[in-house]
Amino acid sequence: MTRTPIWKSIAAELEGEIARGLYRAGDKLPTEAELSARFGVNRHTARRALADLAERGLVHSRRGAGVFVQAAPLDYPIGGRVRFHQNIRATGRLPEKRVLRVEIRPADTTEAEALALPPGSPVIVYEGLSLAEGAAIAHFISCFPAEHLPGLPDTLREVSSVTEALRRNGIADYTRAHTRLTAEAASPTQALHLTTREGAPLLRSEGVNIDAHGVPVEYGLTWFAGDRVALTVAPEDAG
Repeated sequence: MTRTPIWKSIAAELEGEIARGLYRAGDKLPTEAELSARFGVNRHTARRALADLAERGLVHSRRGAGVFVQAAPLDYPIGGRVRFHQNIRATGRLPEKRVLRVEIRPADTTEAEALALPPGSPVIVYEGLSLAEGAAIAHFISCFPAEHLPGLPDTLREVSSVTEALRRNGIADYTRAHTRLTAEAASPTQALHLTTREGAPLLRSEGVNIDAHGVPVEYGLTWFAGDRVALTVAPEDAG
């Protein structure tokens, strides 16, 4: 009779505990060392059990933080008015943005075209992470026309919210002119930012926001963690 591998038994035990609610969505599982001590196995065996749970989508790892029970993907509406803080609060979670950099540099060809600027015009680059309940769900890079919004860099360092920063710089409202969605594999840097594995699936959003007069004010790229976010389109935005 073929014996069940020990790592499979450990994985089955942990899966049962998750199913019974001993570990709920978002909870951190015991470390490899703790599992090794609990089951009397080496860390390689414990690691293989956790890897099996991850491969089946029951848990996910965050680099440097541990292994967590997988939560249901967060619904994130993509439409004419995309507001990060509003979207996250609507799910009952606490939104947060972590600023990685704010700088001014010449626009590349794609940025200049998207913002209707002459090639090489100065743009404000805002890069950061979008978080829900402390977990990173997206990595973003946004570009703004520097000559039109000279005070924006200081405002972004102060408030982090694009909507509020634009409001303080004279843009009372803005809407999405267009959005392009594609799938990508996480690069090593993106994996680090999003505490996921290299090659993990990401949802890439590319869009241009315009002011009330139709003038482009933001060109943005956002990479959503594919296992944490479900992008949705409202019927009125689908046409």
